[in-house]
Amino acid sequence: MSEHSSTPNQDNEPAAGIEIGISTFLEATPDPETGERISHAERLRRAVEEIVVADQAGLDVYGVGEHHRPDYACSAPAVVLAAAAPLTKRIRLTSAVTVLSSDDPVRVYQQFATLDGISNGRAEIMAGRGSFIESFPLFGCKLEDYDELFNEKLELLLEVCRNEIVTWRGGHRPAIDGRGVYPRAVQNPLPVWIATGGNPESAVRAGMLGLPVCFAIIGGMPERFAPLVELYKRAAVQAGHDVSKLQIATHSHGFVADTTEEAAEKFYLPTQAQMNQIGRERGWPPYTRETYDAARSLRGALYVGDPEYVAEKIVLLHRNLGVTRFFLHVNVGTMPHKDVLRAIELLGTRVAPIVRKELARGTGRAGDAE
Repeated sequence: MSEHSSTPNQDNEPAAGIEIGISTFLEATPDPETGERISHAERLRRAVEEIVVADQAGLDVYGVGEHHRPDYACSAPAVVLAAAAPLTKRIRLTSAVTVLSSDDPVRVYQQFATLDGISNGRAEIMAGRGSFIESFPLFGCKLEDYDELFNEKLELLLEVCRNEIVTWRGGHRPAIDGRGVYPRAVQNPLPVWIATGGNPESAVRAGMLGLPVCFAIIGGMPERFAPLVELYKRAAVQAGHDVSKLQIATHSHGFVADTTEEAAEKFYLPTQAQMNQIGRERGWPPYTRETYDAARSLRGALYVGDPEYVAEKIVLLHRNLGVTRFFLHVNVGTMPHKDVLRAIELLGTRVAPIVRKELARGTGRAGDAE
């Protein structure tokens, strides 16, 4: 078990041009072969172990998503991350994402400032509007205010991050008149990212605010996000921000095993089950093996394979989009815990060193994968 960090980790510069980490939604979906469903309590406990393993494997960041559905175990990312914070040493701990539109920005700040204190300066907030809408009626928010809610609450969150004493007025939340917000984070300001599934307005908003951005790339070819990256950078330049200091992340589904064949076979059924479940809700066509195999090709959005192959795909992503952070979303559906831990270990001990070595050499190739 890792010992506690003794000094704040405020140096967030990516090693050799990129940070590599894990994102998870704490899926609690039925096993696609047995139909057995993991309990929320067990999935939460496993998440803490995964974060510890990721830290020990040398990964840079671990992100936990927020959902309010029976097929996901986490509605409070800060609590899960705080449980792992004293057990880890250097890994950064972020939401992935916080559904800011249906939350209170003051409470979001307080929760992550608390996490920042417990972790000694390793907390981040990744704010998004959410691709699922269950939290809106749950917390009394109107879907017709979807965009307004996010814009207003992001404004307040950034204000609270910058200032201890806050005076603020908006249209969807009671005003704050010169009130202090505590505890204050170790990091000043507490890092806030904008997360988007590919919405141009979100990219422009992040650029104008000079905030780091994370693109969820779960289909198609990642290189097609290049125009969104350019939109983001152009907006930042127009707003007077230093483009060289911008951080760009992507989040993509994937799985690492000792061989590409093993990875492909183990990840297919959980992926198919999860995609078909969401597809039934959203009117997507059935997810097939042909779709899956195409997505895990070199230019596809699935990062599934042995360490060398996954590393090559990350290097290609860096070359095409200039990303400074990569999230591998491993647990798309419920998978055996030992396989998830092994994938995390391989990502940190095998994939990340290859990627950093190749980027340091300035090449676009990370291995001999076809």
